[in-house]
Amino acid sequence: MEGVDGGGGGGAFNTAPLRPLEDFLTGKARFQIPDLNNEERWLHRITQNLLYYQTNYFLSSFIIFAVVGSMHPQKMAIGILVMVALFGAAYYARMQQAALHDFKKQHPLLYTFIVFAIGYYVIYMAGSVLVFALGVLLPLAFVTIHASLRLRNLSNKVANAREMLGLSRKTPMAIFLEEVGIEVDLKFVN
Repeated sequence: MEGVDGGGGGGAFNTAPLRPLEDFLTGKARFQIPDLNNEERWLHRITQNLLYYQTNYFLSSFIIFAVVGSMHPQKMAIGILVMVALFGAAYYARMQQAALHDFKKQHPLLYTFIVFAIGYYVIYMAGSVLVFALGVLLPLAFVTIHASLRLRNLSNKVANAREMLGLSRKTPMAIFLEEVGIEVDLKFVN
C-alpha cells in the first residue's frame, strides 16, 4: 500500500509497485537515445526512471544476478560475503569515526568507489572477481541503459512528484540515491 498515512512516514519506507511489463519494456513503452549534450536532462531522466521503475529494476537485477550466480555459486558466494563484510565494516567504521563520516558526507561517490575498489581487490585475491563482476555489472548495465533510454510518461512524472513532495514514504531507491550522493530534486525537465 502506498503512503497509507499520507504523510512523510518518519523513517519508514515503502516499496514502489511493480510496473506492468507493457509499461516497462513492451507495448506502450517508448525509448529514445538521450541528448548527450544536455547532461543535466539526461541525468534527470535516469534518476526519475530509477525511482519510478525501481521494483522492476530490483527484480530484473536479482534475476540476472541469480542466473550468473547459478553458473558459479561458490565464487559468487565468496564475492557476496566479501562485499557484505566490507560494507558492514565500512558502515561500522563510519559510525565510530567522525572524520570518516564527514568524508562520506562530503564525497559520497568517492567513498563508495573506494569501498568497491577494496572489495574488488579482495575478491580478485580470492579468484572470484570475474563471476562477481559479471553478476554485478550486467544488472547495473541493464538498469543504466533502460533508465537512460526509457522516455518518461505522465504517470511516471506524477509518481515522482508525489515522492519528492513527501506525499508518499521514502522508497528503497530514494534512500540508495541519497546514500550515494544523488540529489532527488523537484525539477521538471521536459
